[in-house]
Amino acid sequence: MTKNELRIRYKNLRKSLSPDDVAEKSLAIANRLLALPIWEKEFFHVFLPIAEMNEVDTEFILHILSGKDKHIVVSKSDFATRNMTHFLLTDGTKIKKNGYGIPEPVDGIEIDAKKLDVVVVPLLAFDDAGNRIGYGKGFYDKFLAKCRPDAVKIGLSFFEAVASWDDVFDSDVKLDYCVTPDRLYRF
Repeated sequence: MTKNELRIRYKNLRKSLSPDDVAEKSLAIANRLLALPIWEKEFFHVFLPIAEMNEVDTEFILHILSGKDKHIVVSKSDFATRNMTHFLLTDGTKIKKNGYGIPEPVDGIEIDAKKLDVVVVPLLAFDDAGNRIGYGKGFYDKFLAKCRPDAVKIGLSFFEAVASWDDVFDSDVKLDYCVTPDRLYRF
């Protein structure tokens, strides 16, 4: 299969999930995340989900990080350049949905990608080798390439790994872990 075929398949699988399914599976993912050896780290980048696309709800993860007094960083996307700017999430951070339905900070304290210790990555599908498929715009591959080599990259998925796909590129940045409701993958 190709990335585009898998994108279509997994978008449809996510559409079939009810709001209760999304909430239950998102909570299971957050609880499974607790088993990872990342909790001594300080700066955690977490994506804010597009609810209309039935993405993993990261609210549970944000609560865990807040309870552990971690620095939480969220991004704003520039669709003209396909770059992301990262901001510290504080009590005063205003979040607004952009034209694509992505919740983003309006402004705030900018954080350099090199400062991030852990990056929680959205995806549609992933394979047994740690490759991921996103929406195909390249935002996260570009962003992850700017992070430190030792930054821990964690994908979140409602579904288990696929065997592989035909069009993996050298520019695709691999995950270190992927967390599903039922399993923790280490790559």
